[in-house]
Amino acid sequence: MKKLYQSIVKLLENKENFVQATILTQWGSSPRTAGAKMIIRSDQSIIGTIGGGLLEARVQQMAAEIFETKLAVTREFDLTGDEAGQMDMICGGRLEVLVEYLDASDDRLLSIYQEIVAAVDKRKRVVLVTPLFTQGEDQSANHSFLVREDGSTTGAFRGLTRWVEKLLGQAKGRYPQMLQIEEKRFLVEPISAYGTVYIFGAGHVSQKLALLTSLVDFRTVVLDDRAEFASRDRFTAADQVILLESFHQSFKDLDIDQESYVIIVTRGHAHDKTVLAQALKTNAGYIGMIGSKRKRDTIYRALREEGFTDNDLRRVYSPIGLEIAAETPEEIAVSIVGELIKIRAGQG
Repeated sequence: MKKLYQSIVKLLENKENFVQATILTQWGSSPRTAGAKMIIRSDQSIIGTIGGGLLEARVQQMAAEIFETKLAVTREFDLTGDEAGQMDMICGGRLEVLVEYLDASDDRLLSIYQEIVAAVDKRKRVVLVTPLFTQGEDQSANHSFLVREDGSTTGAFRGLTRWVEKLLGQAKGRYPQMLQIEEKRFLVEPISAYGTVYIFGAGHVSQKLALLTSLVDFRTVVLDDRAEFASRDRFTAADQVILLESFHQSFKDLDIDQESYVIIVTRGHAHDKTVLAQALKTNAGYIGMIGSKRKRDTIYRALREEGFTDNDLRRVYSPIGLEIAAETPEEIAVSIVGELIKIRAGQG
């Protein structure tokens, strides 16, 4: 989503109007979940996706009208009955989609999305709130606004702020949800709760891994003690590449918290042990170490001799990744990212 938000900022900075489609609710096995977004430009090109196929084609048709009317529209798509057959959709389920016009001359919108991108970069929590109109209601006061953790807002019209405390009280978790307060519906989208992946080691697996973690919205930081490996040229997709003085000071100046994912894929057992010993002293939400069970057990024995307990070591995912018989760097990266997604979704 970060890349989508960055695209929105660029469009608004260039004063280009566009239409945004957002899935509000979904039932059954529909292709995308609530909060999925797609941008439709005036030339009908798109950024992002809400599921593909004729579903997106129908929304593009709606967008052409909205460029003219400049009014927001919600529509429900049934992917289980006759409409599903006409749309070549076999996944089933139903979707409610909001399709709205975003006016690039509205400086309030640019401020909102610039702050969203900054919040993701700085790992600050904000919530994007979109009030939903009812039939015949004046839409001029139904624009999205941003709420910070302290309850302050960006872009909220007078009259909307009275709902802020209730919205923050009900907005739980990291996934978008629909809330209803006083007969009013709101789409509430928590922003910047995607997590930061710290990849220790900048070898071949790390190259593939950093690309995939960035694609699935993890903030990605790569660390190594070799200048020829810890380079921006090798990790163009990473948010940050850090050249360490030594793996013995791996966590210096890092802000590790429950939304931090530590991945240990250095070039040798000794470095893996050094990094793992430091990782276990943090409150990282995930710690994973590459290697065989034999290697893992050797490192664990050494750490126990240094005073680490079995409870400490139970925090570690090792061998790292889902069991999919991965062998190549690409396959191993897929295995690791699959495990990260599972943990982030609260299923680990």
